[in-house]
Parts: sequence; C-alpha cells; structure tokens
Amino acid sequence: MAEALRVGIAGLGTVGSSVARVLAEKTAELSRQCGREIAVTAVSARSRGRDRGIDLSSAVWFDDPVDLARSADIDVFVELIGGDNGAAHEAVKAALEAGRHVVTANKALLAKHGVALAEIAEKHGVLLNYEAAVAGGIPVIKTMREAMAGNTVTRVFGILNGTCNYILTRMEAEGLSFDACLKDAQRLGYAEADPTFDIEGHDTAHKLSILTSLAFGCRISAGDIYLEGISNITQADIRAAAELGYRIKLLGVAQRTESGIEQRVHPTMVPTASVIAQVHGVTNAVAIETDILGELLLSGPGAGGNATASAVVGDIADIAKSRPGFQHGPVFGLPAKELRPYKKAQMRSHAGGYFIRLTVYDRLGVFAAIAKRMADNEISLESIVQHGVGPDGEDRKTVILVTHETTEAAVRRAVEGITKDGHLTDKPQVIRIERAG
Repeated sequence: MAEALRVGIAGLGTVGSSVARVLAEKTAELSRQCGREIAVTAVSARSRGRDRGIDLSSAVWFDDPVDLARSADIDVFVELIGGDNGAAHEAVKAALEAGRHVVTANKALLAKHGVALAEIAEKHGVLLNYEAAVAGGIPVIKTMREAMAGNTVTRVFGILNGTCNYILTRMEAEGLSFDACLKDAQRLGYAEADPTFDIEGHDTAHKLSILTSLAFGCRISAGDIYLEGISNITQADIRAAAELGYRIKLLGVAQRTESGIEQRVHPTMVPTASVIAQVHGVTNAVAIETDILGELLLSGPGAGGNATASAVVGDIADIAKSRPGFQHGPVFGLPAKELRPYKKAQMRSHAGGYFIRLTVYDRLGVFAAIAKRMADNEISLESIVQHGVGPDGEDRKTVILVTHETTEAAVRRAVEGITKDGHLTDKPQVIRIERAG
C-alpha cells in the first residue's frame, strides 16, 4: 500500500470538525477504496482549547493557517476558513505555490480568485478541488468536470441556496409571511443572524458563477450576474402562482445565447408539475442541459456539516487515489489560461414570459391605461386576472398579468409607465416564468 496521504485542515467549525470525524471513523473503508491511508496530521483554528467532539491530539497545531499551508509535513491543505480574502486566500495561494493539493468549500473565494488560483495549481501540477463549494453534497462539479466529456452545455440552472428554498417552501405550505419564515429559519440555524447574503441572492450568485465557468469555458464573472433576492415575495405572489399552476423558487440560471452568456439569479415561477418544483425545504437541485445527454437533474442536501463534509472527503479521496506522475485535469474543465473572457449577453427575450402583479385604484380607466402601456411596448398578454384586495381596501384591486414571451426591457418600461400614470397603490411585482424540467 502507498504511503499515507497527510492532510492539514484549516478551520475546525461545523464542517471542519465533521471532516476530521469522518476521516477518523471511516479510516478502514477509505484505505480500501483509495489504496492508501488518509491521516489528519495537522490542523489550524482560532481556538485551540474548544471541544470539537473529535480527538485531534495527534495532529500538529498551527496558529497561522498560512504556516500550515506551507508545511512540508502535509500533502493536502483543506481550507474551511471562509471568506474571499484574508487568511483563506493567503493560505490557499501559499499551499498551491508550495506544491500542495488544495480542497476548499469556499465559493466566495473561488468566485473572486478562482481563475488565478487555478493558474497556480496547474503551473505546479497540483489539484484544486472544490466540490463542496457548490450545492453541498451534490456531486455537480465532478459531473460537469469529468463525466460530461463531449457534451456541449446550453443551460445550467437550479436551486442553489437551502435557506431561500426553505423559506419559500414554508410560505407556500403554511401560509406564513416572509418575515415569519425567516425568523424560523434563523432559529433552526438555516439562516445567519444577518441573512442578507442568502436572501438577496449573493450566495446563489457565487455558486452560479462557478457553474457558468465550467459549463461554458469562460472566466468566472460573479459581478456580471443580474441579482434579485426573495425578500419582496409576499403571500399574494405565492397564492397567485398556485392559482396559475406555478410555484416560486429562487433560481440561478446561466445559458448561452447568440450575443453572449446570460447569468441571472431571481425568484422564478416554475410549473408545479416540473421536477424542480418538487424540490422542497433546504434541498438543492441543479439541472444541466446538453446536446448529447439532454437534461440531467441532480438533487440532494445542499448544506450542513455532514453534506459539506461528504463532498470535502470525496475530494480528498480523489487526491488519495492519484499517484505521482499522474496528469491532473484542469480546475475548470479547460486550462485556466484558455478560459475565454466572459461576454455578457444582451437583453433578450425571456422564454416563458412574465408574471406581473399590480395593486391599483378601483376606478374607471385603469384597465385601459394598463392595456395601452402593454401594447405600446409590444407585450402580448396570455391572461389577466382581477382580485379584490379585501374589506379594508375596497377601493383597490389586484391585477395579475401573465405575458407571452417578451423582453426584460419591455416589461420594465411598461411597469414604469403604469407607475407614472398614478394608478398603483403599492410597489409592482415582476417575476419571470421559467421553463423547467
């Protein structure tokens, strides 16, 4: 049997402790599968004395994760610190430059520095594995990087944030408000004390930018993603979607168009009968559309210590199975220097149309004005539904419009015009309707 693979773990929070525990508990199974033992020989964390439920007394302690990353006594550096700069970035860069393999779960780091780090890894002939950075325990990175050779990807989309999916699921199932569901998610540990990163779509955007690079062979461009969160979703939207045969999900979508690559994160109405509409709670799902395979949907636990640890351990095991002299594949599917600059797509027609909810004054001329604004912007309507607001708002009506295929720009112009006409009593709501498997 080959010599043991020596692993250094930086960051011993929920995920780091879970990784150390799994590697200890599964020593025999991993040795048989990989042909060598995997041993945690060094660790680094903020607090040395904290009880983490795992015996790490045999591991060398490093106060500075960068020193651990450069240590000649490890073969693999596992970064579970978090953050797109600071210690995480410095340590990963140091490890790669020292010729150490790296495993990370840090999507923010990869979204900002992924291509530059990939160039260093490929220059030094080491692996940079990051399965746990996207969709938790779902093996989407391995699938796209290794199992889909020859396929041309046309679209990748999915539910990439468990917190948002949990909130939307509870809102629909129990008729609760967004704020009530968010508070419950925080109580259960699904959402942070400051949930902005999750609920406003930033977490999904980081993950989507990585998938976009893998799918289309371009440089990561997280800053070019259209971003819209779920904090403005109300029970009125949830109920209207159900009446129309849809369910609201926060989706990350990337697709190739004639003018470039489109990346967007936003609440989306998907048909209730679609597979992705059946993904509930904190579960994640990723759909990949290709010319050869068709559509592939991967679904599973997207967060949590065990799910993330499973992906990290899988990445470590892949390194353990490799042998000296083995030529490692590129980090993002193509050599980093061959990744094309990201070309942002122009505003385009959105297949499936739009849902528009307007709360208007109940008076003569309102519907005619709305219809004129739609016609002026060449928007064809599939349906118009009118509801009363309730006993405390008898002078108001809710108008729900569903459009045929149109453009984002046209919808926004029409809604801005209706707003300027002075007919709205509340902020309008616009949600895309997405074709989904």
